[in-house]
Amino acid sequence: MELNGTDELNAERHTDGANINAMANPMNTRAGKPLTAALAALFLFPWPLHSAEVSCALPALTDDGWERTDPADSGFEAAALCTVLDGVEHGETNIHSIVIEHQGRLAAELYRRGKDRSIWSFRAHEVQFDPKTLHDIRSVSKSVVGLLFGIAQQQGKVGAVSTPVLDFYPQYSDLRRADRAAVTLENLLTMTSGLEWNESVASYGSFGNDETHLYWSWTPYRFVLSRPIVSAPGTRFNYNGGGTAVLADILSRASGMSLRELARTALFEPLGIHDWEWVGDLHGRPLAFAGLRLRPRDLAKIGRMVLDNGQWQGRQIVPARWVEDSLRPHIDTGDGLHYGYQWWTGTVKWRDRVLAWAAAFGNGGQRLFVVPELSLAVVITAGAYNDSSIAQYVNQLFEDIVQTLKPGATRIP
Repeated sequence: MELNGTDELNAERHTDGANINAMANPMNTRAGKPLTAALAALFLFPWPLHSAEVSCALPALTDDGWERTDPADSGFEAAALCTVLDGVEHGETNIHSIVIEHQGRLAAELYRRGKDRSIWSFRAHEVQFDPKTLHDIRSVSKSVVGLLFGIAQQQGKVGAVSTPVLDFYPQYSDLRRADRAAVTLENLLTMTSGLEWNESVASYGSFGNDETHLYWSWTPYRFVLSRPIVSAPGTRFNYNGGGTAVLADILSRASGMSLRELARTALFEPLGIHDWEWVGDLHGRPLAFAGLRLRPRDLAKIGRMVLDNGQWQGRQIVPARWVEDSLRPHIDTGDGLHYGYQWWTGTVKWRDRVLAWAAAFGNGGQRLFVVPELSLAVVITAGAYNDSSIAQYVNQLFEDIVQTLKPGATRIP
């Protein structure tokens, strides 16, 4: 089952994102040692002068709407990027795919064979991944729900983010006390509801982990909203998949559509995404916080749309202001990062600059990074669920990819 938001911070703090501290400090040298060492060797023993002739991991030609190029033509030091990707290809870490998109075109992609398991599986099995293989994106699902919320707000189906959450649940009148009534939609979006919630101590799947209740409870939304208030809403970040579940339920109530139907019509079809799955709970309701499965190339479309302020191929899909608010740091997570509207934010060092990034994180090494100033999106999928070491590896992998982008091939003068 799904791990925590920090890597999400506990296996995202204990698994995926804990070692998000490797991202918080761009000079951290403990994470991803093989990749970093390989890059260091390249700079000490430079690649041939005709590095533009070097090519690797060329994107596949498919009919999914992407234009493709190769690393050299898209502004990367091709030999350096190939060294990074070769390190993954021949390494032992259970990385399944990497998709690199720059300035609207796919620059490189890599797929491998590796062990994987679905969110309902207890045992992993070997899978040969390719451009058409769906992959669990786990808590990256949360960031997609955040985008859907912005679409629904633009359509007038939900009110301002300052709206109290309990306004959508008149049947829960017994929960309407002053402290709980103060919890707003924005508090759920930023994971600052103040509701008691524990996803960081007990393992996922155990009853000591609050998220587990969301898989089987007949009344999961009441379960979330009835938790005691332990801090003033808006003051403290606490990773909470239950809040995302409530947001998705509000979307369905306000729009009169299921989450799956809303996602299909408002987001996926406009993006040309036709092959996807949103896994459900024991009652068939989509697991809004962790159940989405996408092709990595389609996840990269979401990254490009975000980089283009909510547009895809000239069509406005998500309101530009909502994208801006989603990617803006709203609260310090306490791990060197910040959180927006269901999106993580941080910084990466590139050349002599420190640049902002935004990202969607998922348990097991699932990542969608966007770096607006570089017009760059990077998708990584992996199968290291509940393994804390994967966080350092994939975060360092992202940094290593960023370092291979040449000056002059970006939006930075």
